[in-house]
Amino acid sequence: MVEVTVTPQSSLADRPVQIRVRGLSPSQLVTLRAWLKDEHGECFQSRAFFRADGVGEVDPGLHAALGGSYSGLWPMGLFWFLQPDTLFRRLVKRDVAGSPFRVRLEVFDGLCLGVDPRERPLASCEAERWYVGPGVQRVPIREGRVRGALFLPP
Repeated sequence: MVEVTVTPQSSLADRPVQIRVRGLSPSQLVTLRAWLKDEHGECFQSRAFFRADGVGEVDPGLHAALGGSYSGLWPMGLFWFLQPDTLFRRLVKRDVAGSPFRVRLEVFDGLCLGVDPRERPLASCEAERWYVGPGVQRVPIREGRVRGALFLPP
């Protein structure tokens, strides 16, 4: 049975996570896809192609991507190379304290270039990426023409 995991499942957006796929056939070619919907419902996604190692595992921190949104050894590449489905959109988090980005990670057999709704992933999981840690207080700043926010640690 194929399984994809992200550790830790919930983390701050600037912290690295470990993605691991297990249960593949040795040397199996797979596509790892990451996607999320922003606060406006816009979809952002990335994908990378990997060949499983001798025990049927893929770890983007140890195995180089063969192509896709990036190639080479990028442990956080699936998060860093997220691109919008609609041109000229930017991934911006407005509600930094209230909710995380929920990034869906999926594994597909072979090379998957598009998103066919009939195609089912071999496995999937979800990662939460928070922009504000627990207990951090956000204080709005308005002074003359200056606007901003001060984030105070607990």
